[in-house]
Amino acid sequence: MTGTRSSVTSTGVDWPVLRVDDWAETRRTLHMWMQVIGKVRLALGPMVNHWWQVPLYLSARGLTTSPMPHRGRLLEIEFDFWDHELHLRSSAGPTRHLVLESQPVAAFYQRVLDVLAELGMPVRIDTTPTEVTEAIPFPRDTQHSTYDAGQAHLFWKQLVAVQQVFTEFRARFIGKVSPVHFFWGAMDLATTRFSGRPAPRHPGGAPHCADWVMVEGYSHELSSAGFWPGGSAEGTFYSYAYPEPPGYAERPVEPAAAGYDRQVGEFLLPYQAVRSAADPRGALLEFLQTTYAAAAEAGRWDRQALEDDPLRRASPR
Repeated sequence: MTGTRSSVTSTGVDWPVLRVDDWAETRRTLHMWMQVIGKVRLALGPMVNHWWQVPLYLSARGLTTSPMPHRGRLLEIEFDFWDHELHLRSSAGPTRHLVLESQPVAAFYQRVLDVLAELGMPVRIDTTPTEVTEAIPFPRDTQHSTYDAGQAHLFWKQLVAVQQVFTEFRARFIGKVSPVHFFWGAMDLATTRFSGRPAPRHPGGAPHCADWVMVEGYSHELSSAGFWPGGSAEGTFYSYAYPEPPGYAERPVEPAAAGYDRQVGEFLLPYQAVRSAADPRGALLEFLQTTYAAAAEAGRWDRQALEDDPLRRASPR
């Protein structure tokens, strides 16, 4: 299989090579499968600020919804990218497993609904995909039907490497900060820091996503960073501020491969530049820290109150 090598650093962290073009068909299909499961989570979870009840979370084997309430019981659904199964677990005891294999989105959607009904945990969801330009309703989507297990596994391994650095970066902030979570709408792993001040009303405009959804997501000033499997040969790290403060785009950031893209309004860094660096962790931390500093300094955040000394938290407990 072309473009699917791995690069293990001296720290033992695996930064896989997975070219965006090589897994395009699997990525599109898996994205829609993730939207099906994400919409189950959306249907069941109580509303949390900025839609934090909606994302999936990295697990030791794939991506999980985490436990969701369902009529006095708990339901958890997990993509297992080792055994390539979808696990559906109930706190009442029953468990079901669906094989992840090439199949149309329509078939996957129906199988998930059938299994939920078998578990006595039926769920009704909105069947139109969000944040994509080609929004084929799940029951009619026979176009996306490819699943390559090796490619899906390598994407998960990319997320594993990224998650560890994002988690370290997140720990340096004691203000309001999101978990490191996976947004199935755009298929990106992200974490977001907040200044504590309200933001101007967001104009919306995301494809197949109501403007009021974006208004809630961007209700307060923020600096957000993430990883997306697109935008460059092997995926892209991004960082942006909302609202973007004056002078933000001109602030210097590291590493040298990073830069501000005026078309998208974000700082971007190719995954390949991080993976191939002598110290991938250090390169990614540089990007996260310097782009956050650009937002915090240009936006006049109270950094002394919001940030913590990592050495203090490293002391014995």
